[in-house]
Amino acid sequence: MTVTTRFAPSPTGELHVGSAWAALASWLVARASGGRVIVRMEDLDAPRVVEGAAERILHDLAWLGLDWDEGPPVGGPNAPYAQSQRTALYEAALDVLRAQGVVYPCDCSRTDIQRAASAPHAGEEAVYPGTCQKGDPLRLMKRPAAMRLRVTDCRVRIEDRVCGVLEQDVEKDVGDFVLRRGDGVFAYQLAVVVDDAAMGVSDVVRGFDLWSSTPRQVHLFERLGLNVPRYWHVPIVLGPDGERLAKRRPSSRIGELRRAGIAAEEIVGELAFGLGWLKTPRPCRTSDLIGLNDPTRATFRREPWLVPSRWARLDSSASER
Repeated sequence: MTVTTRFAPSPTGELHVGSAWAALASWLVARASGGRVIVRMEDLDAPRVVEGAAERILHDLAWLGLDWDEGPPVGGPNAPYAQSQRTALYEAALDVLRAQGVVYPCDCSRTDIQRAASAPHAGEEAVYPGTCQKGDPLRLMKRPAAMRLRVTDCRVRIEDRVCGVLEQDVEKDVGDFVLRRGDGVFAYQLAVVVDDAAMGVSDVVRGFDLWSSTPRQVHLFERLGLNVPRYWHVPIVLGPDGERLAKRRPSSRIGELRRAGIAAEEIVGELAFGLGWLKTPRPCRTSDLIGLNDPTRATFRREPWLVPSRWARLDSSASER
């Protein structure tokens, strides 16, 4: 089977260094295997989409040397490559789940869930307590209903290509989750599964910060009778201070690095070193990285990567202006 990966950014701003890191990892898995790369835009949440952001992201990817076989503007057999234009596919998938009797309407707000559920740990969402599961037809809805997937006896276990065995009890740790919001916008969890299956994605390569979504997606692949891809969760990128790299920092945006005169080859070399693909950081083109590692083995590092401290000087310069 041809290895097919995808990079699916949200056009809500410029290309972030952390996103470029994941994009390079995804590109390397495909290209080092003689495979294919797909780019698609996850633009379902219209209010957050920034005009022109998609074009700037594509420009930055191309500038770094990360090419793709399908996606805007090159096209391909799985067009369109913007999720906002693919909602008919998501509706069809929702109908499949409805037919299985595992979908029900829910008008609970986040506040309702927080009040009804056990207090979550810091940084975690409250587990949905199943308030609307019974589906009383005489009950008046307080607001437009979301559609939830009923989850029962669902423990997901995957062999991650970077992290090893990862497990989650979806029923216990997440509960019934949203497939379509009350405003009619399809949830990321459903859309990404439908798109990855339709586009033949064999390997999902992304940051470990998205691991918490993976068990829900695996469950949906199985519910819909679709092939589950292989997963590669690369570690996250940290700032020079060891803290999460804030998107507002100039040093976190590829466009700002370029405008500061930092060459694409330097950025690629640093990212490849951070991923564990290079033994030492050195300027190089993406094409130079092919053949240096065997992507079928655990070649990626597991520890978070700190961006070079010299990039952080951009933050100091910006604050002095």
